[in-house]
Amino acid sequence: MVPGKPIIVKSLREQVYEYLKAELKRGALDTDSFLDLNKLAKDLGVSRTPLRDALIQLEVEEFVTIAPRRGVAVRSLQPKDIQEIYQLVGALEGAALMAVGPTMTAEDITHLRELDQRSQRAIDAGDKDGFYETNYAFHDFFLNRLGNSRITALVHAKKQQLYDWNRKFERLHVNWENSGVHEHEEVLRLLETGAIPEAAAYLRDVHWGFNVQEAFVNQVYFTEQG
Repeated sequence: MVPGKPIIVKSLREQVYEYLKAELKRGALDTDSFLDLNKLAKDLGVSRTPLRDALIQLEVEEFVTIAPRRGVAVRSLQPKDIQEIYQLVGALEGAALMAVGPTMTAEDITHLRELDQRSQRAIDAGDKDGFYETNYAFHDFFLNRLGNSRITALVHAKKQQLYDWNRKFERLHVNWENSGVHEHEEVLRLLETGAIPEAAAYLRDVHWGFNVQEAFVNQVYFTEQG
């Protein structure tokens, strides 16, 4: 405990929520089948109330579906879900880049290029956590510069659906990650020339273009075995 720092005690709802998210991430909860809520509450040693509250939050985040009089089912990502998430994230990140592009300096470009270089080193070393840290930082640069907390929260929530809970992302997919770093570099090249609309369109339509990334999406989500 750090002297002078308050002790933060998480509520039962928060503890149950974090447990369920961890179980989703490791693929321990069957998708598209109804959960046994009585057994789950008993196993966790909690009442139905914190479990219900945690599941409501997971439904808001679209990880589960609550069906009246039927129960709670864990969702699985389908191609249409991924396509819609790509369109949403691409539109928001592209708009953020379009808005903040005129304020970016040579130092900003250098910083982003250093993040890309760190990403490439992480890929080469097989460092999944290092790669995702720098990859998020690259994209968050534009969002943070925009300063719209609601847009940032929405983008993060959608990315969480794509990456954080899916156990297939427990390791790197080198070809896809390498391609992503090269696409980042193209965004930076366009920014350096002052082609801000073109950079924003490239980020939206190529880097987050479902049709462009579809082969990788199909390989990772629907071909590889978990």
